[in-house]
Amino acid sequence: MDDRDLLRYSRHILLEEIGIEGQQKLLDASALVVGCGGLGAAVLPYLAAAGVGRLIIADSDTVDETNLQRQTAFSEADLGSSKAEAMKGRLNAINSRTHITALNERLNEPRLHDLMQQCDIAIDCCDNFPTRRAINRASVATRTPLVSGAAARFEGQLAVYRPDLPDSPCYACLFDGDQADDGACAVFGVFAPLVGIIGTSQAVETLKILTGAGSSRCGVLNIYDALNNEWQQIEFARNPQCTVCGRPH
Repeated sequence: MDDRDLLRYSRHILLEEIGIEGQQKLLDASALVVGCGGLGAAVLPYLAAAGVGRLIIADSDTVDETNLQRQTAFSEADLGSSKAEAMKGRLNAINSRTHITALNERLNEPRLHDLMQQCDIAIDCCDNFPTRRAINRASVATRTPLVSGAAARFEGQLAVYRPDLPDSPCYACLFDGDQADDGACAVFGVFAPLVGIIGTSQAVETLKILTGAGSSRCGVLNIYDALNNEWQQIEFARNPQCTVCGRPH
């Protein structure tokens, strides 16, 4: 960490829970973010601004008019562009010292497995259940911490999964079955600030895990109701019969 870093990240360094040691952990860290849409557009600028050293970002979509209602990292000038590439440009403008790898692709499970082996943490900002399930399986297989978010209508969800810790439940322990597939936002709509609330909460949990500040409760599904501005917490345990992380028998 040089003098420029000490100045730039001074507001983190002043925090006893982070300090120079915690900030250095961020500078040395690598994170995989799957999805550069509503949630990713809220998560990624904070990770780059906070000094996460390497960000691998993946999204196969392009920016369209309907995205601009809530995906505030994009502008009208980005219409028609790859979301991953447009986001890379945005993040480079925020912090030129963060190394950004932009993948204009929908990641399958083997690809996720390979990328997670290169990273300290994964952040699920995708918008479809097949990808969520694949992310979870790769997270469990590689023992990579996973911060998962979702948002539709006026409700958001946030959960932290820690397959690197003993007896920690995974996504499939909670959602083991068929859920509705792609297109939730297109079909049901989404309240614009909701993705910001859930996405920035994902950034909070990610930075806490990477720095060791505070604690991130796994085995808790946090549900946010934007209409009433209320959070609800639902605790859940590891399922011994889970098809992904259950113990062999």
